[in-house]
Amino acid sequence: MTTPTKLAPAPVIDETARLLAEHYVFPEIAEQLADLLQRRLAERAYDADDAEELARLVTADLQSVNGDRHLRLKHHAEPVPPKQGAATLEAMRRDFDTSLGGAPRVQLLDGGVAVVELAPMLFPLEWAAEPLSAALTLASRAQALIVDLRSNRGGDPDTVAFVCSYLLDERTHLNTMYWRSGERSEQSWSLPHVPGARFGGSKPLYVLSSDTTFSAAEELAYDLQQLGRAVVVGEPTRGGAHPCQGWTVHPHLEVTVPVGRAVNPVSGTNWEGTGVQPDIPCAAVDSLDRAHALALARLAD
Repeated sequence: MTTPTKLAPAPVIDETARLLAEHYVFPEIAEQLADLLQRRLAERAYDADDAEELARLVTADLQSVNGDRHLRLKHHAEPVPPKQGAATLEAMRRDFDTSLGGAPRVQLLDGGVAVVELAPMLFPLEWAAEPLSAALTLASRAQALIVDLRSNRGGDPDTVAFVCSYLLDERTHLNTMYWRSGERSEQSWSLPHVPGARFGGSKPLYVLSSDTTFSAAEELAYDLQQLGRAVVVGEPTRGGAHPCQGWTVHPHLEVTVPVGRAVNPVSGTNWEGTGVQPDIPCAAVDSLDRAHALALARLAD
């Protein structure tokens, strides 16, 4: 009987440090983190029994300097492909197929108020355009709309712009993304045309949030809130405003490194670390009833 060999952390740490130095949107923090990882490696802090434990230890250190929740060493139970971004894409595809393409619920409540739940992600637009268009077109005739993001953990900024396009009347500057690569800025705008029918920019709109709502889902809530288009109801969100990319560094481990940061054209900042603060704070479990009551009162006026 052979005894299982212990996981060798050094190659994983060296590659993680290299990727940070090369790609992290904050180069000076990347330097601090790379030093920290190498110091902790020398102290044998990463002598873990398995990849899952190593991921937990390294993620805690990666997030210890500036609390960036997109900065992670992620464990995958199934072996992940070596190609950049492949690990994330594979997991996403499974979720897409089991969630009606990211729009698992469209419901009509009393008083002509519709609910569209977007979960568990805002999937890549080339996958999600069709199901999202169908869901939002179906809800377009409602008197008021509630967009439920309580279980949405993020996704594609292009999909954020696509969803916003159904909820506004005219082309609108939503967000600006600063990318470390080439030190360039890229503006995100709602689309001049959408497939199907728009809900539009004047009827009552509510967005439900929770402490699970993360990343691109936070951008959707934040963009609509800053434009004065939606009332956010629920809990403060998780606070991740940095789009990231993933690299496989071990058959079961993926490093995710933020490569950009969001700058909102209205606030001049973003929701990193603070989360999106709800306009109507309440427990996430109560937020649907609360938003429905608010919509009915507004429609009665």
